[in-house]
Amino acid sequence: MIETIVDSMGVSGEGAAIQRIQTAHRLKLIQFWEIPQGAKVLEIGCGQGDTTASLAYTVGASGRVHGIDIASPDYGSPVTLGEACSRLMASEIGKQIQIQFDTDILSPEVDFAEGAFDYIVFAHCAWYFQSAEQLRKTLSKIRPWGKKLCLAEWDIRVSIPEQLAHYNAVMIQAQCEAFKQSSLSNVRTLFSPLDLKEIARSAGWHVEQETSVYSPDLQDGEWEVAMTLEMYPEEISAITEIPGKFKELMLSQIGSLKERAGAGEVKPLSVFTFMAE
Repeated sequence: MIETIVDSMGVSGEGAAIQRIQTAHRLKLIQFWEIPQGAKVLEIGCGQGDTTASLAYTVGASGRVHGIDIASPDYGSPVTLGEACSRLMASEIGKQIQIQFDTDILSPEVDFAEGAFDYIVFAHCAWYFQSAEQLRKTLSKIRPWGKKLCLAEWDIRVSIPEQLAHYNAVMIQAQCEAFKQSSLSNVRTLFSPLDLKEIARSAGWHVEQETSVYSPDLQDGEWEVAMTLEMYPEEISAITEIPGKFKELMLSQIGSLKERAGAGEVKPLSVFTFMAE
């Protein structure tokens, strides 16, 4: 199963090894969501198609996956969203996939019939929203389109010491992003599990099942730590709106993160996920 999905992504070598780990994690989420063969799925924030491919394999030839992302096809590095999408669409499972880039769900031009989808999936995309209100409006607008909402995002409730570096990295990013009007960061608005449930409830969804999924081999913790240490000292220094004392505090946190990351193994945070109707 995993090899078939990885092959559909068109990656090889080290990229394929990374993709196997990412795919195994997404299959865990899909298993919890109990998405069956033949299901019609709307995926918000499909990105490069990591979850899209796993969903398409799961629903099979009798199902369909409609992916939407606000980003442009040329976003992403070293592989752009458009390049990843082209590889996926050319694969065996591509026939049950449709993807739209440059698409803002909140645009009046974007609409679907009531009950058009069996499941609406938000997988690792909630932190990309610019605000809690933007996420609430999105969850409210999509409410008539699908029967069930399946959401997954990093869980900031640290359970083992090795997760602290990942936690510190995303907290540093979130604090810095709070002073920006626009951003391309991975963490634009940080939501806790409690925040996500409350926003879903206020948008008309009823959370039925929830859990925390731990995939210790995911590379995301290491990626976020490395990116924070490389980019955010300059990011923080460049934002004039940050008060001087708070800027010093954030730079001190980066120093602490560097020390923590160098002292031991970095493990990813767990992932909070729920199903709602």
